[in-house]
Amino acid sequence: MKKRLLSFASVLLVIASCTSNKEKQISEEIQKEIAKPNIIVILTDDQGWADVGFNGATDIPTPNIDKMAAEGVVFSNGYVSHPYCSPSRAGLLTGRYQARFGHDCNMPYNVESDETVGTPLSEKMISEALKDLGYRTSAIGKWHLGDHEELWPPAQGFDHWFGFPGGGMNYWGKSKNKIQTIYRDRKVVPEDELTYLTDDFTDEAIDFITKKDDKPFFIYLAYNAPHAPDHATKQYLENTKHIEYAGRSIYGAMVNGVDHSVGRIDSTLVANGIKDNTVIVYLSDNGGRVEHADNRPYRGHKGMLFEGGIKVPFSITWPNGIKPNQVYNEAVISLDLFPTFLNMAGGNASNEKQLEGKDLLPYINKENTGKPHEIMFWRSVGGFEYAVRKGKYKLYKSSYKDKTLLFDLEEDSYERYDISDKYPEIMIELQAAYKDWDAKNIAPQWVDPHAENVLKEESKWEAARNRSSK
Repeated sequence: MKKRLLSFASVLLVIASCTSNKEKQISEEIQKEIAKPNIIVILTDDQGWADVGFNGATDIPTPNIDKMAAEGVVFSNGYVSHPYCSPSRAGLLTGRYQARFGHDCNMPYNVESDETVGTPLSEKMISEALKDLGYRTSAIGKWHLGDHEELWPPAQGFDHWFGFPGGGMNYWGKSKNKIQTIYRDRKVVPEDELTYLTDDFTDEAIDFITKKDDKPFFIYLAYNAPHAPDHATKQYLENTKHIEYAGRSIYGAMVNGVDHSVGRIDSTLVANGIKDNTVIVYLSDNGGRVEHADNRPYRGHKGMLFEGGIKVPFSITWPNGIKPNQVYNEAVISLDLFPTFLNMAGGNASNEKQLEGKDLLPYINKENTGKPHEIMFWRSVGGFEYAVRKGKYKLYKSSYKDKTLLFDLEEDSYERYDISDKYPEIMIELQAAYKDWDAKNIAPQWVDPHAENVLKEESKWEAARNRSSK
């Protein structure tokens, strides 16, 4: 009888233990769900390195962007994966080099594209991965990842979309064609409902943030500012009236409009009690445009693989998970955002074998004292131009200069002195590394006029210099 009682008691203990373990597991799952941060990517278009205060801007007022950056980490060596618009966005949203799927170019100009021109549906985007983890997802602003409606955001894991499909649009919302029209979830937005696109995109983001929903959110907020055409409201122009060069003054007003929007978004997060558990990333899609942007102290501009074309203003803020007032100096790249977000959201980036970025959080928080990347690559138009950065050395096969250049970025971060003749062994090593990397890529699946434009630009540059001397 005593043995029976002991046996019965043992069963009760096992049941109690199982129940306790199950409750603990459920509790952990609930806690994990609660801890999932909201995530916002704020992407600007053609903004120069020195066009934010946290990188040294003194003429363009960016107090809200600077405040946000100070609340987290500024990446002093933050790169994107391509020197111009569409391919860079493809890399950011897929978390891998866009050359892997032949997205080397912008959409063809003046040609109606079909569903084969753009980031293919077979590529998994951040939006799809986060949606699988219970996020509601929104794409707002410029898309430029496929003109055809089969490739628009609703087909790429976004529950909500407000913006335009093409690569550029006037800021007053005036429709020009199918891809330069504002849509909300595939429906055309009446033009009389639009004011100034930077403000309209911000209004839409705030509406999405404040929507009554228990799910965490992911917002890809891709402003077309400060890309041309140069349009600004009187309010933002007033804030840059001290800039006497008119072109720079208008450009600065467009950047100031984004800054004003960042302040509004920040206030919304605070008012709703969700700022501490919201991740905000700020970056540009590529280096600053040729006119009016400031990429100093770096060489080059949008379209080039000099530092000025691929190094961008880049910061990340998350009060619950990242300490403020940090500057991280090791090289990082926009491909890192996908795995970083995935792990923050409770996923496992190591299960996504296609990803080529690194989870940055262990590096930011000094749990990993190594470098996120030993080597990084860039390819434009199927190798018309390419670059490799390994450690302090950077190789650049430049069609602008019709030469393959080598720089020591520790000694010469401004890329003024080509040392290719001094270090032939390093040239051979980096060219071989590029060849091995490129063997895993495919040819560009369509082309744009970039190659032609590069040669025209360099010819005009040379001619202007020649005219200036006797």
